[in-house]
Amino acid sequence: MSSVENWDVIVIGSGPAGQKAAVQAAKVGKRVCIVEREIGVGGACVHRGTIPSKTLRETAVHMTQLRSRIGRHVKFEIPPDLQLASLMDRMQGVVTAHVEYQTRQMVGNGIEQVHGRARFLDPHTIVVQEIRGPGRHLRGEVLVIAAGSRPRTPPGIPVDHENIYDSDSILSMAYLPRSLAVLGGGVIASEYATIFAALGVAVTIVDRAPRPLAFLDREILDRFVEAFEIQPGCAFLGGAVVQSVAWNGIDGVVTKLDNGWELKTEKVLCALGRVANVEDLAIEKAGLAVNDRGHLPVDADCRTAVPHIYAAGDVIGPPSLASASMDQGRRAMRAAFDLPTAPGSDLIPTGIYTIPEIACVGVTEAEAAKRGPVVVGRANFAELARGQIAGCPDGILKLVMEPTSRRLLGCQIVGEGATELVHLAQMAMMTGSDVSMFVERIFNFPTLAEGYRVAALDALEKLGAAQPVAG
Repeated sequence: MSSVENWDVIVIGSGPAGQKAAVQAAKVGKRVCIVEREIGVGGACVHRGTIPSKTLRETAVHMTQLRSRIGRHVKFEIPPDLQLASLMDRMQGVVTAHVEYQTRQMVGNGIEQVHGRARFLDPHTIVVQEIRGPGRHLRGEVLVIAAGSRPRTPPGIPVDHENIYDSDSILSMAYLPRSLAVLGGGVIASEYATIFAALGVAVTIVDRAPRPLAFLDREILDRFVEAFEIQPGCAFLGGAVVQSVAWNGIDGVVTKLDNGWELKTEKVLCALGRVANVEDLAIEKAGLAVNDRGHLPVDADCRTAVPHIYAAGDVIGPPSLASASMDQGRRAMRAAFDLPTAPGSDLIPTGIYTIPEIACVGVTEAEAAKRGPVVVGRANFAELARGQIAGCPDGILKLVMEPTSRRLLGCQIVGEGATELVHLAQMAMMTGSDVSMFVERIFNFPTLAEGYRVAALDALEKLGAAQPVAG
């Protein structure tokens, strides 16, 4: 057995949760090492998920906007059988730049990077199996499990990464297909469905739930589904259970549903959730076990049942967003070393990079109404000059207000720029600001941010308390 190396903190996984946990611990003077099984830091987020998919999304968005902005007199069409790689020329450059930045940040903070597969030997010790050698034995006073997740492949769906893909392999597709069935109605499924639809692919979303993204505000969701289905050949099939999926051996994949329908498409994407990467960690030797959903249970500070072991990111389950995972990693280390947590840090916005984007923070109209009276103000992007100029008039921004205090309780947005715009609402909620703040402040013109002023005026007028505003 090799000698044991002692560390203050050992982090397993270098994705958003692990990387931020490591940096936070290093910032307070702890000796930290981070173990990553992939070559290069960043995890699936950087190499197969968030960064690559958003790079393709940018291409799709620009193509969509170009069509709307150049008008009907100039034809713009994507050629058939276009190589998917040609739409992602920038991807490797973006990934490389992000990996280099993260590497510099860790080196600058004195964090050692260990490449290999980690496995618990006891609650404080792991062995890291490297490509060569007997493996390194690392002992940590505090450990963080941030090993991420992988696509879930249900029985009966033969993912072959050639005709039937999962969310890790979909971007390896050689050519842009003419038609695509997307199995699932969650965030990943909806993002890829709208990206391919914007690129001219006929996309059908199939899900057992009656609507995709069921956790969203109903009005926002209706706008999203309408925007998706207005595209040629695109549809959402809700309340549908997949019975079988099989390539027909000639020219397509046949998806059979429980209602007797058969859907034939050129390709299929299976996006039916993800599975926590814990099966190779021997967590039982650390005194840990997953719950019935395969996730590691944690408390509000991301502490597991073993007090010195924390878990963050996809391994603990929803929301499984990069932004939330980053916050979980930081929060875990601040709790581990008794550091104060800033007030309002639990107010994390949700950003969904569909086309159009969706973002929200705080409570929805329905959730707020369960607690008491609410007033809702709306701004349609069609009412904003920038919405017309930018060719995105179908968006909407909603403000949910408590009528007595006029305090902002929530904000929901669908439309291009939503994931940027939502931060204004986040700051207002963190400071407990009166909704009238948006009326009294001057916004650049023309901008989509003006929607806050329009929505605030709408809410205050419904309350009967709008003040005259010049201009």
